[in-house]
Amino acid sequence: MPQTVLLAEDDRAIRHALERALSLEGYEVTAVADGVEALAQAHRTPPDVLVLDVMMPGIDGLQVCRVLRAEGDRTPILMLTALVETADRIAGLDAGADDYVVKPFDVEEVFARLRALLRRTSPPAPAEPGRETPGSDRLVEAAGIRMDLQARRAWRGTRELELTRTEFELLELLVRNGGIVLDHSTIYDRIWGYDFGPGSKNLAVYVGYLRRKLDEPGAPQLIHTVRGVGYVLRED
Repeated sequence: MPQTVLLAEDDRAIRHALERALSLEGYEVTAVADGVEALAQAHRTPPDVLVLDVMMPGIDGLQVCRVLRAEGDRTPILMLTALVETADRIAGLDAGADDYVVKPFDVEEVFARLRALLRRTSPPAPAEPGRETPGSDRLVEAAGIRMDLQARRAWRGTRELELTRTEFELLELLVRNGGIVLDHSTIYDRIWGYDFGPGSKNLAVYVGYLRRKLDEPGAPQLIHTVRGVGYVLRED
């Protein structure tokens, strides 16, 4: 069965071009022109993934995202935005989006990000009888961070962290490699399945946002930048 995409974009030219490109890529696409239609369609026929333009008349992409998340809908959401400031991207993460692409974009980047989102939400293949699946440990811990991978919950000390899917997976990668410096390309490959190159700010935005959720007054910072290399989780 082809994977289904709900595309909401008010710019007709972009909507038609992206709908055609996604269809040629093998997706089953439903394209709508605004947030009202997007919510109605998502409720009527839940897709495998949503692609939402941020700036739409009436109900915009951020509002659509907030409504779905408030309803408990965890369908992965990719935001399309012409807003390039970090604060604007953080607003999308706050609303519950999983990833974003900045306009003008290369359609191959959209494909790569959709593949990564869908791969991360696909159920794992069943393990062979008598064999343990590598990396299947339910509980992992490092630098005062505890994670229950099966329940998708995480704590710093006794405080539970409210994390998006991408934040959770980024934190899991850092915790599993506590004290080890992970370079940018390794993190991109493990989290997104695609290295967006040295000019991308995607990873820095997610790390910054994750730090905001982890950091506590008077407590040591846990995620450290190793300039020119990458990031490491450790208590100093």
